[in-house]
Amino acid sequence: MENIKLNLEGSFISEEEMKKIQPEIMAAQEILLNRKGISSEMTGWLDYANKIDKKEYQDIKTAAKYIQKNCEAFILLGIGGSYLGAKAAIEAIRGDFHNELCRPQVYYAGQNLSGQYLKRLIQLVKEKEVCIIVISKSGTTLETAIAFRIFKELMEEKYKEESKERIFVVTDKEKGALKSVSNLEEYKSFVVPDRVGGRYSVMTPVGLLPMAAAGLNIDKFIEGMKSAIEEYTIRNFENNICCIYAAARNILNRKGKEIEILVNYEPSYIFIAEWWKQLFGESEGKDGKGIFPGSLNFTTDLHSMGQFVQDGRKIFFETTISVESFKEDVEIPFDKNDFDKLNYIVGKKLSYINKKAFEGTFMAHSEGYVPGIVISLPKMDEYYLGKLFYFFMLTCGISGYTNGVDPFTQPGVEAYKKNMFKLLKENKRKGYRP
Repeated sequence: MENIKLNLEGSFISEEEMKKIQPEIMAAQEILLNRKGISSEMTGWLDYANKIDKKEYQDIKTAAKYIQKNCEAFILLGIGGSYLGAKAAIEAIRGDFHNELCRPQVYYAGQNLSGQYLKRLIQLVKEKEVCIIVISKSGTTLETAIAFRIFKELMEEKYKEESKERIFVVTDKEKGALKSVSNLEEYKSFVVPDRVGGRYSVMTPVGLLPMAAAGLNIDKFIEGMKSAIEEYTIRNFENNICCIYAAARNILNRKGKEIEILVNYEPSYIFIAEWWKQLFGESEGKDGKGIFPGSLNFTTDLHSMGQFVQDGRKIFFETTISVESFKEDVEIPFDKNDFDKLNYIVGKKLSYINKKAFEGTFMAHSEGYVPGIVISLPKMDEYYLGKLFYFFMLTCGISGYTNGVDPFTQPGVEAYKKNMFKLLKENKRKGYRP
């Protein structure tokens, strides 16, 4: 089977620079794989795919079949790592317009505090047969807790006692508000592993349950993860693309590149980038350090951000996800009048034209001194997506340790929560009513 490939030819990185940083990268990899680094207790994801609980895995498939059989749509309640991986996978595999073309439909709540968004979602699904998947380790994350409170009430009003069969929970094994509610209501529940943080949890029930419910082949996904574990944990710098990618990122950062832009050329891959942004942003953005993770969707964003990338400040580098083959495509038709002067590409497929757009853009940005890295996948399916997720996660751990930060905590996230809850409680004391 073909492998994911990494190309640094446009990165402006020399062999000498690679040789110089290699000892740091290998030391970081050793610390990570041997679980000797800071917060090593949160590295359960490293070999999780090889140690999946068989009963829980089968229970996930059983729950997914129930959801597919009994609902027109399911709603995934979660925020951050509790939903981004699943949404990235569902959109990448089911493709554009999947809610119009596939069943069950998939909607999301608990990822924002917009009353307008939630009101419209309620209106959208009120006449549909619905199931709920709520994902939260604690059950007290404000966005998800509010959404669950609202949808729990709606489900109980609509389905009465049957609502207990239609609500699925992924939470802590033993403690927390959501676990308590789940025990009380006797919901079918799955475990968020203790040693796996949210942004590294896509291969656990956090990602697998919604993916399976949406019809994705989670066997292939886990197979891709297992292949990645075997391939990317080798202690050989030249033959390990995770080590090479981590090295390239740190070299470019030390040369003044403060932003990494993840580029894709397919709209259905946008949420892969959103998942990737949380992974690297929360893992590396500490102690005044880190590469800011951004993303662009070409060719669309070439018509808004292309000018800046080409001629703006040289503070970033691009990493492009390139997929070689597609199941679906469109061919350019002949037009006898040829008003647009495009008959010279008659018979060409859009995937071919998109590929040439990528090649031309990469050349132009290279001429504009924007370093470029390319990650190539033979195709986008569950196997290669699982492998890609693991590739990014392992790279992130290595890169974080290389840069001297803890890649498995996110203390800065608590700052806004502290202020928000303080303000909410102050308003409560004042008897404030909106």
